[in-house]
Amino acid sequence: MRCPFCKEDNDKVIDSRSSEGGRIIRRRRECLGCERRFTTYEKIGEASKLNVVKKDGTRVPYDRDKLVAGLQKACYKRPVPAEKIRDIADRIEEEVFRNYDREVSALFLGEQAMRFLRKVDKVAYIRFASVYRDFTDAGDLLDEVTQAIAEADAADQPKLF
Repeated sequence: MRCPFCKEDNDKVIDSRSSEGGRIIRRRRECLGCERRFTTYEKIGEASKLNVVKKDGTRVPYDRDKLVAGLQKACYKRPVPAEKIRDIADRIEEEVFRNYDREVSALFLGEQAMRFLRKVDKVAYIRFASVYRDFTDAGDLLDEVTQAIAEADAADQPKLF
């Protein structure tokens, strides 16, 4: 690892810890040239081998940034912190890597995003669903909003048992 300060390629690892549920390793390093310390992060590169099969059958490499960007657009000006958006992306990736090896359908990614957004923010969910499901008219959108409201009302009802 090259030191960000003196550019030497000679360091030692002082401390290693896993973070983000074991998905990332944080290493604290000390440069043997200038004796300054810096931190590096290592992440498994599985996602680069994964392809997304789109609705039209084309295949594109999986891109986490694209997933996060879609979630951010849905949550624009909503009270959803950036940390929560990253957490949703992490949970979607966990589902993907648990269930798929080389290819995942865009439909699966979209359904997972809607599932998590529905729990976090109903407006963000409706925004995402309106683009993802490509509603043909206002009636389709109204049906989706009505269903989301009904589910939210049912969840707010006190449990009798």
